[in-house]
Order: sequence, then C-alpha cells, then structure tokens
Amino acid sequence: MDSDLRRAVVAKLGELGRSNDWRDRADAGHSLAGFAEMPDAAELLLGLVLDSGDTFVTRRTAESLLRRKDRAGLTIVASALAVANDNHADYIHTAIVDVFSISSDDLDEALRICDALSGHTNNRVARGARQLHEHLAQIAPVLRPAYGD
Repeated sequence: MDSDLRRAVVAKLGELGRSNDWRDRADAGHSLAGFAEMPDAAELLLGLVLDSGDTFVTRRTAESLLRRKDRAGLTIVASALAVANDNHADYIHTAIVDVFSISSDDLDEALRICDALSGHTNNRVARGARQLHEHLAQIAPVLRPAYGD
C-alpha cells in the first residue's frame, strides 16, 4: 500500500469536498468513504455527512460510509449523528435503513460494532453509537438465515 499516494488522493478528494457544487461534494463523500480509516479522510467525511449546503451530500456520504459495514464507517456516522440537527438526522436515518434493512448478518454485525463504540473514550462517538444502535435495533431485515436446512 502506498501511503503517500493514499494521502494525496484524500487531499484531492478533500478539495472536491469543499466545492460550491453539491454534486462535487456528494461525489467526494462517496469516494472518500473508501479511505475512512485514515484520520485526514475521517475529518473530511464528518464535515460532508453534516454538509450545510445540501442534504443529498449528507445522504450519499452517510450511505457510502455505512456500506463499508465496518468500525471506521460506523464511527464517523455515529459521531455525526450525535451532533446532527433533525434534518440531517433524518437523512442519516434513511441511509441506515437503506443499508441495513437487507441482511440480518450485516445488521447484527453493525449492532455489535455499535455496542463496542458505545464505550468509546470520545463522548461524542459513544453518544452517537448509542443513537445509531437505537436506529439499527428498529430495523427488520428482509434476509434472515434459514434454520432447519
């Protein structure tokens, strides 16, 4: 893995994320989600989830982070959820339902990650993880394991 190249990509996507055009910011959020484990990307992603200019940016970025189905993506979404206004929280909630309403395995793993994050040393992450867990717990996924086969 080329760390310098990854940092350069994050920097360029950060520039795109500061564009005046909502489409650029949404594309930046979607693409940056692939780098969510990098501290520089995480900071940029948090800003895009809480984008003040257009809630499509919020929705697209949150969904891209949640589709990672890992600790890095869920941490950023939880951190944003903890401070989101009602409008942003609605769009984040929609992304949560869209991503986790299919597979019970994915939902169960996300719930486990949120349980672990609820004890995070950063109070904002911990608070957001508890909120995210509440949202996830209300979902009834379509696909569940078959028993008795």
